[in-house]
Amino acid sequence: MEQCGPMAAKRRQTAQQEHAADVATYVAAGGEESVQRVITAVFSVTKKLDQWYSRQFADLDLTQGEWAVLAGLARAGETCLTPSQLADLANVAPSSMTHRLDKMAGRGLLERRPDESNRTRTLVSLTDDGWALFRAAVRESNVVESDTLRDLSSEERHELGRLLEIVIAGLDEIDA
Repeated sequence: MEQCGPMAAKRRQTAQQEHAADVATYVAAGGEESVQRVITAVFSVTKKLDQWYSRQFADLDLTQGEWAVLAGLARAGETCLTPSQLADLANVAPSSMTHRLDKMAGRGLLERRPDESNRTRTLVSLTDDGWALFRAAVRESNVVESDTLRDLSSEERHELGRLLEIVIAGLDEIDA
């Protein structure tokens, strides 16, 4: 059996080498190669983008959790959301969301107000500063995202998007 430890450490691999090694490992364990190539590639791209987003958010003085709130409210558009809805979107406990909203409201990124139709509910919406931060984050991430796809032609990007959208459309049917 091979030993673990400092002597077993490998040189840092390129993303392509790491992907090929991961696929080979999963195939050797019984995974179907075509499936492993796709899923491992999607995971690798997501992992690398998450690392880049974390650094970008730090530069914008924004946490991943705060980004989830900004993005959720931006997707809702003119519709206000409740703290519970935001907690569900961010997959966190409502008490964690309350703390997050307090912090973001203190920074002027969002506002909370009572729901006129149900005074026990609070509605949350982005302020102008919140919208500005959301747009700045999207513009900055678009640079990295464009760089990620730079080796694909416009037609290839369109086709990749189309194929991934087919996969996404079937996600709700999978009982995992």
